[in-house]
Order: sequence, then structure tokens, then C-alpha cells
Amino acid sequence: MQEFLSQVGVVVPVLIILAFLLLTSAVKVVQEYERGVIFRLGRLIGAKGPGLFFIIPGLDKMQRIDLRVITMDVPAQEVITRDNVTIKVNAVIYFKVMDPNMAVVKVLDYIRATSQIAQTTLRSVLGQSDLDELLAQREQINQRLQQIIDDQTEPWGVKVSVVEVKDVELPQSMQRAMAKQAEAEREKRAKLIHAQGEYDASARLADAADVLNRSATALQLRYLQTLTEIATEKNSTIVFPLPIDLISALLTGMDGRGNGHPEAVPPRGPITRIGE
Repeated sequence: MQEFLSQVGVVVPVLIILAFLLLTSAVKVVQEYERGVIFRLGRLIGAKGPGLFFIIPGLDKMQRIDLRVITMDVPAQEVITRDNVTIKVNAVIYFKVMDPNMAVVKVLDYIRATSQIAQTTLRSVLGQSDLDELLAQREQINQRLQQIIDDQTEPWGVKVSVVEVKDVELPQSMQRAMAKQAEAEREKRAKLIHAQGEYDASARLADAADVLNRSATALQLRYLQTLTEIATEKNSTIVFPLPIDLISALLTGMDGRGNGHPEAVPPRGPITRIGE
């Protein structure tokens, strides 16, 4: 009897430990951002969670799937564009699992598979684009990449939300050629602006000449203004032709008093000297 009790005293703790281990393996807890995909004897039962649930130890197998957005860098790819320019392009892709069951059943490793699809699609799409299109229409290319990759990952229960081309590495020769092109374009714009300015200035001068030509008084005032401006420069001697119209009235008056002879007036204007 004592021997039996001693054996029972050994077995009971062992059973308690086994029961505890079985209970521990049967209880599963997954986080809010996770789901547990359950297989029972190889058959898909479905996704459970979040929170606490039980499985049958030895019969059920659980695989955790993270439902958060995954950010993945696409390694730099060497691409030959449609206009035969060799470039290196890398990108970043944002995706998440929408259907945990399909992400487990339909593909072995959905993260690696999405990465490979992104790399091949990046080379394919950029190879169909010109370099200028790649540099100027980045948003359209990003949308095209996102749509193509998302269509291919949809059967896996994976949703690709954003694809962004990060860096475009150009050959040194192409960088120098683009710098020269940009410089030539800036020089072209500068010359066009300068020519437009010259054209506008010449048009304004022509308008001013027409106004002065229609008014003799305005022309004489312009001569006087020019004399005033030159006098302020303190030049030693300046020879300036004075229009005969300015002194014609004075000569006519002198002739009327017998002190002058209009016929003796030279045909050209007299020379006026302006000194310090």
C-alpha cells in the first residue's frame, strides 16, 4: 500500500505538469495587429484573433501573420530607358496583408515574393519610359508601378498602397550633357529677354521721336534739357549745335530795328560752348 501511494505521489505531479503544458500550448494570444491562421491536420481552419483563443494541441498548428503596413526598400536596379540611357533606380514600396488565409496558402513567402515582383516591375516600366519622362513625370510612373504590382499581389491577399521611385542615378557623361543643356537653355532665355527689352525700348524711343517731331517746342525743350544735363558734368569744353529756331525770333526783332540782317544768318545753327 505504501509502495502504491509512493507511485501515485510521483505520477500525480507529472500529470499536473503535463496538463499544465497542454493547457499552455492550447492557449494562444495574438495582438490587435496580428491574426493566427489555424491548420488542423493540414486543413485550413481559418484566421483567429485578436485576443485569447484555444487550439487543440497536437492537431492544430498556428501561423502568425502581421497585418501592419510593411515598408520595404527595392534594391537599386540597372535600367536601360527607351532612349537608350543606362540608369540605376531604387524605390520604396508600402504594402499590407488584407487576407491572412491567402497570404499563407497562396504563396510561400509573401514578403519576398512582393519584393521580387517590385524589382521586375520597376525594370519593366522604366525600360518603357524616356529619361525626360522619368525625371518630369515621376508621379505618373509611381501610380503605374503601384497599379501593376498591386494587380499581381492581389491573389496573395496583399495590398500594395504606395510605390515611390526614390533615387535616379545618371552616368557622369549624361550629367555633364544635361548641365550643358540647362546652361544653354538659360542663355537662350537670357538672350530672348534681352532682345525683347531692346525691342520694347526701341519702340518707346520711336514713339518719343514721333511726339517730338510733331511739336517743335517739345524738341527745343529737349535740347535745353540736354544742355542742362551736360553742364552738370563739369566738362571743360562741349560743342553742341544750337537749333536756329531758338534764336530766329531774336534775329527777326533785331532786323526790324536795323541792327541785324536775316540774310546774313548762317543756314546752320551756331556753335555753343559750355565750359566750367
